[in-house]
Amino acid sequence: MSAGDTLDYARALPRTEPLAKRVFDIIGALLAILVFSPLFIIIAIAIRLESKGPVLFRQERYGQGRTRFRIYKFRTMRHERDAEFRQAVRGDDRITRVGRVLRRVNLDELPQLFNVLLGDMSLVGPRPHPIALDEQFGSRIDRYWDRYDVRPGITGWAQVNGFRGETDTIKKMQLRVLHDLEYLRRRSFWFDIRILLMTLVSARAYRNAF
Repeated sequence: MSAGDTLDYARALPRTEPLAKRVFDIIGALLAILVFSPLFIIIAIAIRLESKGPVLFRQERYGQGRTRFRIYKFRTMRHERDAEFRQAVRGDDRITRVGRVLRRVNLDELPQLFNVLLGDMSLVGPRPHPIALDEQFGSRIDRYWDRYDVRPGITGWAQVNGFRGETDTIKKMQLRVLHDLEYLRRRSFWFDIRILLMTLVSARAYRNAF
């Protein structure tokens, strides 16, 4: 696979496919919110009982076309007002006990279903990185910014293959971006379905979660 092949394939998608994907995203997000609504309440209570601070973590990220949006996640760390960005690492003492559980089973991502409804994200696509990481690696990795040619996703091809978590070396980020570019080359409705199923049942999807 070459990066050029990735971009050519993305531009050659049928015109109806983005609309079909958007309809699928809306229906899927609404159904998931309905099914998981009791879990939203339980998680919110657990977070508030363990530590002070908001239930939701909000942070600006780049979306499609590098437009900024505010991402929502369940807060998994101690609340530190106006703290500078510092990437979470394995054994990070900022992560709460509830937060560690949420991270290991990907439940901290559930509020992003509302980002999907707002049109900022898709159910499946390249994961949006903190903007500080984008700026750190954007000029060092070839075709890095191509991953923002599409809506970012709650889950993606890189994540279900275990390329998630801490990116303390450029090699780790290169492997993640390579899988994101592969997603652009292969993306289709059925490939999205495969990724969603792998997110739920594949052991690799939980690799490097902490």
